[in-house]
Amino acid sequence: MEDLKVATAQFENRSGDKAYNLSEITKLTEKAAAGGARIITFHECSITGYTFARHLDKQQMLAIAENLQDSSSICALTEIAAKNNIAICAGLFEKDADDNLFKAYVCVDKTGIVARYRKLHPFINPHLTPGDAYCVFNLYGWNFGILICYDNNIIENVRATKLLGADILLMPHVTMCTPSPRPGAGFVDPELWYKREQESLQLRAEFNGPKGREWLMKWLPARAFDNALYCVFSNPIGMDDDQLKNGCSMILDPFGTIIAECTALGPDITIATLTSDKLESAGGSRYIKARKPDLYGKILAAEHTPEQKVAWLTSGHAMDGNV
Repeated sequence: MEDLKVATAQFENRSGDKAYNLSEITKLTEKAAAGGARIITFHECSITGYTFARHLDKQQMLAIAENLQDSSSICALTEIAAKNNIAICAGLFEKDADDNLFKAYVCVDKTGIVARYRKLHPFINPHLTPGDAYCVFNLYGWNFGILICYDNNIIENVRATKLLGADILLMPHVTMCTPSPRPGAGFVDPELWYKREQESLQLRAEFNGPKGREWLMKWLPARAFDNALYCVFSNPIGMDDDQLKNGCSMILDPFGTIIAECTALGPDITIATLTSDKLESAGGSRYIKARKPDLYGKILAAEHTPEQKVAWLTSGHAMDGNV
């Protein structure tokens, strides 16, 4: 496989304002393409906005969602991709012909949709239907997988995506800086964002502390290291509805090392060059080969009733996507 330049991005989306969000996606995509990136990733529901959906009834959800067969947002992404000769990965609410609703993430190039994934563990709105399939696709000679936010916390999802052949895992999120049972979690005061030029030190301390990046570092490198995967994490920065998000979009190599990270207190991209040699030399590659599924295959496949906290029922605020 040839070396591949990949970009991940962060920006402050506006709730339900697809035109504005697509304009931000356009600017950041142009910047990534100018830097030589072949693909750029944006956060979960980057086209539609995310947290505001906890307030919507089904008809309102259907109004904001799109059927991907005739989606104006997909057309817009295709045009941006063609103009910049780059693939774009972004998220939105999807509806099918029977008005089932999904949390979707797509990869689009100049030809249209290359891949589409539906979140397996959605919970921001009770009318969302869980996806029922993994997604691994080939682009530029590399195999990409997609898991959205909470999907990445069920470690079997990451291992399954790797075993299906993924070299690179796209991990779009809307997370951090929200309540959770984990120690130190909680909201960050929006006033710090509005006064970020004067209060940048305090804001960075909040963003990088246990409410934000410090917690991310407890699990994200492990997903890359254990599975010998490049992990491309994307997350919004700024206000998402009434909640402040801290960005930290980053790219990790198969050793779990951060090789590129957004650090601006605003819209930003970061680019890393991915090389295939790390996929084989990283420890996770050896661990996968050493597995003995005959010992635990039946344990993992045993009858099980999934349980999941539904934040929109337990609180007026959506809880952290990764608790």
